[in-house]
Amino acid sequence: MSFWKRIFGGGGSQEPEGPKTTAEVEHNGFVIRAQPYRAGNGQYQTAGIVMKGEGETLREHRFVRADSFPSIDDATEFSLRKGRQLVDEQGERMFR
Repeated sequence: MSFWKRIFGGGGSQEPEGPKTTAEVEHNGFVIRAQPYRAGNGQYQTAGIVMKGEGETLREHRFVRADSFPSIDDATEFSLRKGRQLVDEQGERMFR
């Protein structure tokens, strides 16, 4: 996009995108959602959510790690791996 279009608003909507779930798995009674996002360096940042429960009892733990990858597929797989690791190491304690 050219300098002038950015200044005067040409070129369509520039609304920020929210996190998008790229994969979801169940692991030991928890649901893990991979939500990698494009970082400023053009790579995909490791990120996701670990959840347990439903409705009013739903608990969530969001995580972001320093690891980044050139492809969204690699970042998704690593995000799921990190989510499983959180569940295995911390379990219910991650919600405290």
